[in-house]
Amino acid sequence: MGKLITNAEKEVLVEIVRFTQKQRLEGAEGGWKDFLTCHDKKFGAGLSDPVKRSRDILIAFLKTFPQDVRKYFDKMVRRHNDRNAIEQYIKEFPDLESPEQRLVHLTMEHPHYIQYYSFPSHNEGWKVMPLGKISEAMNTKAMVSVDCEMVLCQDGTEAVVRICIVDRDLEVKLDKLVNPNKAVSDYRTHITGVSAKDLEGVTCSLADVQKSLRKLLSNGTILIGHSLFNDLLALKFDHLRVIDTSYIFKYKDLPTGASPSLNNLCKSVLGFSVREEGEPHNCLNDAHAAMKLVLAKLEQGFDDPIEVARNVPKSDLAKLLLHKIPVDVSCQELLNIFPEELSVDIKADIRVRGERYSTFVVFKNAMAAEEAFRVLDGKESQDSSGRPQKQVFLKLCSERTTSFYIRKMAADIPLKESSKKRSVQAINNGSEVQQAHDGADNMKRQKTCLHPCDHVKEIEKLKQELRQREDEIYRLQKILAALSRKHGL
Repeated sequence: MGKLITNAEKEVLVEIVRFTQKQRLEGAEGGWKDFLTCHDKKFGAGLSDPVKRSRDILIAFLKTFPQDVRKYFDKMVRRHNDRNAIEQYIKEFPDLESPEQRLVHLTMEHPHYIQYYSFPSHNEGWKVMPLGKISEAMNTKAMVSVDCEMVLCQDGTEAVVRICIVDRDLEVKLDKLVNPNKAVSDYRTHITGVSAKDLEGVTCSLADVQKSLRKLLSNGTILIGHSLFNDLLALKFDHLRVIDTSYIFKYKDLPTGASPSLNNLCKSVLGFSVREEGEPHNCLNDAHAAMKLVLAKLEQGFDDPIEVARNVPKSDLAKLLLHKIPVDVSCQELLNIFPEELSVDIKADIRVRGERYSTFVVFKNAMAAEEAFRVLDGKESQDSSGRPQKQVFLKLCSERTTSFYIRKMAADIPLKESSKKRSVQAINNGSEVQQAHDGADNMKRQKTCLHPCDHVKEIEKLKQELRQREDEIYRLQKILAALSRKHGL
């Protein structure tokens, strides 16, 4: 263990120990609680909160890990020290913090920053962009925005196949196809827009891209992106001065730490979508969008929480996401979790993250997907974006039991109280249904005698119609707000 860990502040040591607990990492003497049991006969694991333990105990535990893991810990300390250096500079020279640097600072203050931006840059193939002198970096206002498209390789990793970078004037600084130089198992063409044929004859490598990045990011240039850590991880490039557009806005009605997609964020802030339903990603458009979000933040502020558009394509409502699946569990075995009478297909789009992967199951329609989720045997909770999910257990052919999560594609949208009252009153009055399109259709009433089951169906139908009308009104309001901002009204 080097000087970084030994001299680290207790605050960061606590963060690292908690990280080991969350990731279930074990050193030569087991995990954190195992270590305490062996080294503290008085309190043992009964006093496991790292905050209540001394620096010496925390350091002794971290020293039990192998060298490669300790290098990763050193990286977390270095990031913490860099962040402290920037914060100290801002405290000493508060008038010198530029608006651009304030957004870098906002990104660093996000609760997920330490976890997601502590890259394993000690590994082979990684490049680290030096911060340089703090004073010089703080005086640089230059910004570029990046977005990448990645394919899934046979070794379970992701590789960059296209990268686009634009500057603050939205001029293209880099637009390259990249040869992954290893076997690809899935080009994800429906997402990336890149096929094997597109890469024929492409000689640009990841190392070439890293050289271009070093030139573009010299002298403290700020790098912008949406969930930028994903791009940097695939690029194997570590840069400190970053602005993550998923971190710099405050969100209304989203759980703490949750962030919207780039498409939905652009709908809310800029008033337009990056792509339409069914379109593949275009990393040049995404790089433009991320830069426009930062420019909008610099111009307008958006200090109040924004209400994020969370419209889900209709085709996605017929899907359920299966995630955190152990990689040794085959897709076909996943089908055993659903009743045989349901028509279920496994989506070819598989996303691997380390020892686990995720995929989609597709049903014949949204109602079938909703029913399949309802009958799943598992405790219901919510993911970080408020979408319902259940942890389910599956007995495999090998007689081993495994668990993973099944999640809806959209959050359940609660009806407004007034809408609920109108719906109930309509049913009580003989199913009086008000149908409207763009606020122009006339009221229609019809009185029928309904069976109790029909009542339920009618209520669900009304709820769906109300959701659609509220979504239409919401989209119009956002468009009007964007136009008003644009023309200064």
